[in-house]
Amino acid sequence: MNVQLNESQAAQEAGDVERLNAEPVMSAKKRQPLYEARKKIFPKRAEGKFRQFKWIVMAITLGIYYLTPWLRWDRGAFAPDQAVLIDLANRRFYFFFIEIWPQEFFFVAGLLVMAGFGLFLVTSAVGRAWCGYTCPQTVWVDLFLVIERIIEGDRNARIKLDAAPWSLDKLWKRVSKHAIWVMIGVLTGGAWIFYFADAPTLARDFVTGNADPIAYMTVAILTATTYVFGGLMREQVCIYMCPWPRIQAAMLDENSLVVTYNDWRGEPRTRHAKKAAAAGESVGDCVDCNACVAVCPMGIDIRDGQQLECITCALCIDACDGVMDKIGKPRGLIAYATLDEYQSNMALATNGGTTAIEPARVRNADGSFSDKVRHFNWRVIFRPRTLLYMGVWTAVGIGLLLALLGRDRLELNVLHDRNPQYVLESDGSIRNGYTLRILNMIAEPRDIEVAIEGLPDAVLKVNGMDGVSGQRFTVSVEPDEATTLKVFVTMAGDKVTDDNQDLRFIATDAGGSEQAVYDAVFIGPGAKR
Repeated sequence: MNVQLNESQAAQEAGDVERLNAEPVMSAKKRQPLYEARKKIFPKRAEGKFRQFKWIVMAITLGIYYLTPWLRWDRGAFAPDQAVLIDLANRRFYFFFIEIWPQEFFFVAGLLVMAGFGLFLVTSAVGRAWCGYTCPQTVWVDLFLVIERIIEGDRNARIKLDAAPWSLDKLWKRVSKHAIWVMIGVLTGGAWIFYFADAPTLARDFVTGNADPIAYMTVAILTATTYVFGGLMREQVCIYMCPWPRIQAAMLDENSLVVTYNDWRGEPRTRHAKKAAAAGESVGDCVDCNACVAVCPMGIDIRDGQQLECITCALCIDACDGVMDKIGKPRGLIAYATLDEYQSNMALATNGGTTAIEPARVRNADGSFSDKVRHFNWRVIFRPRTLLYMGVWTAVGIGLLLALLGRDRLELNVLHDRNPQYVLESDGSIRNGYTLRILNMIAEPRDIEVAIEGLPDAVLKVNGMDGVSGQRFTVSVEPDEATTLKVFVTMAGDKVTDDNQDLRFIATDAGGSEQAVYDAVFIGPGAKR
């Protein structure tokens, strides 16, 4: 077992501080073998502003995930009314008032680019905030820990239960916990499939057994992965499976905010501060209570320095601040700090690195911090690296917005017949065949007028439409669909030159100003092939 708790609570001299016999499983000082069996972590519940912030983030993110498929958005009678829908059958992506067609996938690619640079920006500014607060793995592990604490109790009770022999009480608690975890996994998989079909209809079909088999397979897979990753593997997913801990080093610099143990004020640590002070020994603020280790969901000791296992959830800050309040010391022994700020204060506490840490160097006679101690300045966030990431992120966002606002909802594609390229009719006239594809990208039927330009002597005919003779015709197109027409363009033989002649097809919305143009050619007998 990775952590053990001594039930006897040794009262500290400087306040009534509980001494936790918690050992870091993922200690930076002792890396574990690659294939060593997982050692269980029993994180203690933390209380403080960062824990409250994590509750808020968890509620918002889970609410968005589970509730979004049930939101409705009226797009008229010819389009689905689900606000967010990935309609694979019809190759559409609906997001409230936005509809994305397959040929507009660059919008999705642009959003992924924005997400990437947004992640770079957040990491360079405040470290692994994504990992600590909004990563799905973190959110679901937090949710699973809530269930575990409700059923089995907090850290002490869970350690005791894990070490106890099997009994009816232990069996009941374990079965209940895992059953609820599986139920959460089912709800997770269920919510995911609702993004790909009408949620109420699919829910009814799923319960009655009439849904597509792929729906049941998807729910089963996501149930298993949620249960295994969130309930059983937990921190191992972040440490061994996720590449981001290795990549983040390239995103950080000396001005990035990361969770830091300020040993320039915490060392030398001692459990008997009053005795050490009375003996004239140097004493830091850390009372070695191990509260920071006990609350860490990753099983590390932040006092060992920066580690790839740290997800910067800042729960150790809450735990340490609570201890500092009890013993009457200023908060911030563990805090968000930059490397540049930390190194400056370490140089002050060690006289430029020539001596051991001396708390007196960073404090005044009254115990307050010296004016030479550096504190965080929010201006360091606005440095060239973060401004570059922000600039790229903003530019991509503006580009996508302009493309979205300026995109056409009417498209025209024309394909010339390949065989034969032209037909010589009995009266000597030349006929070319074309396949027109009119794409109506709105959820309403429209009347589209199709005309040709560039051949004043040509005549249009449409297969299946009687009475069309001239250079234009009107066709009704279905909402949110492509309408295909077979069109023939005919010219008198004496009007046809030996070369290809330019031709332009123009499709115009009869009820609006939208227009689509396609340049084609009219091929005669003397054209080069």
